[in-house]
Formats: sequence, C-alpha cells, structure tokens
Amino acid sequence: MSTLTDPVTVGGLTLPNRLYRAPVLECAGNGDGAVDTLVDELEPTAASGVGLVFQGASIVTPEGGCAAPNMTRVHDPDFVEGLERLTDAIHAHEGKIFLQLAHGGLRSMATWHAGYRERHPEERQLAVSRPPWQLRALDRLGLISLDPAVLSTDEVYDLAEQFGRCAGYAVDAGYDGIHLSAANMSLIQQFLSPFYNHRTDEFADGVRFLEAVHDAVRDHAGDVPLVTKVPAETVAPSFVRRHLALSDGVDVAERLAAIGYDALVPVEVSTFWDMSIVRGAFPDRAWTASDLQDDYAAAFGGRAHARAVEFLNRLQARRFDHEPGWNADFCRRVRERVDVPVMLEGGLRTRADCDRYLGADEEGPAADVVGMARPFYAEPRLGARLLDGHDALCASCNNCTVPQVAGEPGRCRTPSVVRAQARLSKDGAYERNNRDT
Repeated sequence: MSTLTDPVTVGGLTLPNRLYRAPVLECAGNGDGAVDTLVDELEPTAASGVGLVFQGASIVTPEGGCAAPNMTRVHDPDFVEGLERLTDAIHAHEGKIFLQLAHGGLRSMATWHAGYRERHPEERQLAVSRPPWQLRALDRLGLISLDPAVLSTDEVYDLAEQFGRCAGYAVDAGYDGIHLSAANMSLIQQFLSPFYNHRTDEFADGVRFLEAVHDAVRDHAGDVPLVTKVPAETVAPSFVRRHLALSDGVDVAERLAAIGYDALVPVEVSTFWDMSIVRGAFPDRAWTASDLQDDYAAAFGGRAHARAVEFLNRLQARRFDHEPGWNADFCRRVRERVDVPVMLEGGLRTRADCDRYLGADEEGPAADVVGMARPFYAEPRLGARLLDGHDALCASCNNCTVPQVAGEPGRCRTPSVVRAQARLSKDGAYERNNRDT
C-alpha cells in the first residue's frame, strides 16, 4: 500500500511524493509580466512540498486555439527560454514541473467569446472534421460562431510536429516533462472522439494523432517524461449517440502505454465544455458579482445570452455527480491494463481520500499519483498541510472558475474559505519546518 508521502517514478524521473498540482489556468498570457505571474502562481506550490507541478494548458500555435482569455502560448522559443526563471524557481525547492501543451480546436474563443470574435473576425477554428450537427445548430441560432478549417492529412502531421517543437523548447528551458491536454473538448479529444472525428484518412483513428505527437516529442525533446490525459465521454448528453465509452477509454489508454507514454491521466468527461470539467456547486456568488456583469455580457454576446449560459450552468451543477475522486473507477480499470503510472484527479479534497485511492481502499489502488487543481487557488501552499495529514479548504463552489471567462485570474472568491486560509497562514500552518529536517 502506498501513501501520499511515498516517492514514485514517472518515466525515469523520481518524484519525492505522490501529490501533484493538476493543470488549471494561470491566466498569465504572454505579456511583459507573464513569467512573473507564473512564478507567483506556481512557486508556492513547489515550496509547500508538492512533488509535481503541472503548468496549465499552454497553446502550441501562434494564433487561435485559446479556450479562455489570457492563456499562455509557447510557440515562440524566445518566450519559452524566458520561462527558465520559472523552472529554476521550482527546482530551487526540489520540485518538478511539467508543461501541458494544448490547442482548443472547436472549443477556441473564436467559437464562444463574442468580444474575441469582434476583435478577430478572420480567425478560423482548427477542426478534425466538419463540426457535429449540434454545434452547427447552435451556430445557426447565433449562440456560437463556427468557421472551421478542417485539417488536411499534411496539416495534421504539421500540427503534431508543432507539439514536438514546443516540447523541445520547454525541455531546453528546464521543464522536467510534458503533459498533453487531451480532454475537456480540446483538439486532441476531438481527434479521439467519434462525435467529432469523421475523417477517412489514417487519422480517423484518433490515437494515430497521439502517436504522431509522441514521435515528434521524442524527436525534439528526447526521452523526457510524457504524460497525457485519456478521455472517456461517459457524461455526454443523451442526444449524443456516438462518443467514447468507458471501455473505449480503457482501450485508448492501453494503446498509448504501448506507444510509449510514460503516465496516463484517465478522466470522465462530456463531449462539450461544460460543468463536467469542474464539478461542484453552482457558483452563485460569481454569477451575481456586480463588477463582472459587463464582462460576462461582452463574452457571451449580451446580457440575455449571459443569463442563458448562467441557467445552463445551474442545470449542469445539479446533473453532474461530484463525489471525491469521480475518475477513480476509470483509473482503476486503466491501471489493471497498463504498466505505467496512472494519475487520479477530480474532486479530491481530503488526505484520507488521497491515501484511500493510492491503496488504502478495499478495492485496491485506483492510481499511483493523485492531484488537485482548484484547491490551490484557495491555498497556494496547500501541499504543506496535505502532506502533514490535513485536508484542503476548497468547498468546490466554483466561484473561482466562472470569472475566468471574463479574463479574471483564478483565485478563491468565497469569503469563509479566504478567512480560513488567512488564519492558517497567520498560525504558520503552511510552513514545512515540522516536516523537513
């Protein structure tokens, strides 16, 4: 039986414990203060003792592909070189950092963000195939805007090569590994999903794209540890008849391990970008914030459309189960079929749940490493408390996430949690002195 404080090896890289910060938006962008923002956001996590930090989804292309405002692009080697200051800061605390590479495809801001479309009227979304009829219907209703550029076979290979180049830039800047964003309606999930992928070439098999990315990463970045999410579209709406079942996701995971991926992150998702990504309570405080109403209207194309999105958000908050470790069953099934580490995330908030899914469960281990994401918005130095046996303060209220569509940084907006964090900080609860010798 493993516990959270035990070391683990991922792709030849030894981590001091089995806790990781899962990828979330840092909202750093690429401006003059981008590196400072990333250091401020991620260094406290490493300083608190977390074994592995995943920098959030970073876009591999020079334009398009951003699913939310202020995402960071990593196509420019000169910019990525400057991120060495971040990797040095993480390494100074004996931590490890992986860069998550991403592209939004049909989930990009050109699809859903009205203000962005006005500023970038000629931008098209990269698409695996012609968009599904459900998205085309929303386009006709004016709720989204579609202008897809379906990738040719040569363009798919070029895109895979671009992922590899960005991985090479990252390794040169000191990153310890690469993580691929292959869920949450990203372009990679769109390759894997029968809902989106109707191609007739070799990439009709979406795993072929991940194989091409793997090969490109190896060409440009060598034997760096390579991790990817693995989606199963188990919470797709009932009107979506073609999607990745759980058994499909297990098969994909087994194939990726055979290709050479060094660790896998199985996640149960929808075919759309919805509350299945951040399950929890309806974020009433965020939606009613007076200072954000104009920003929501600008993002969604008017106050009426913003209210419609809020209503859908409320319905979905009731629909999706947020039992801690909601991906555990999927992870356990994958773990039975592969010989690489399996990483579990999804609603974990307590030390007991972390240890339970690592092996203290009567069903046996669900995963080899466990991660949290939103709790680090509330407690940047959360690792110190978790590794000492305490629980996260995060209430899974989602008040931190909705404002990000308006370009706001990720931070806890729930007063009771903010006050509790301040008290713990004043009492020295985030210091590592009691554990480090």
